Amino acid sequence: MNTRDEIYQTLHEALVELFELEPERISLEANLYQDLEIDSIDAVDLIDHIKRQTGKKIAAEEFKSVRTVGDVVEAVYRLLNPQTA
Repeated sequence: MNTRDEIYQTLHEALVELFELEPERISLEANLYQDLEIDSIDAVDLIDHIKRQTGKKIAAEEFKSVRTVGDVVEAVYRLLNPQTA
């Protein structure tokens, strides 16, 4: 899970599985809170899922600035590839 595409695919699967979202609702532009109706508790679950998948934890401070699925992909990409950030 090193490329943005791989991260997106993993995230897409997680959003469908964890929050029972319809796959077609999920896109890079989808707003987590408005379009996908993810609340703060769900966000914590998502952070925990990312940690289990990657072995690394996204800082809560960094996650506060995340608004879209694409933002999450970028945050995870930077976490996994700090040399390119």
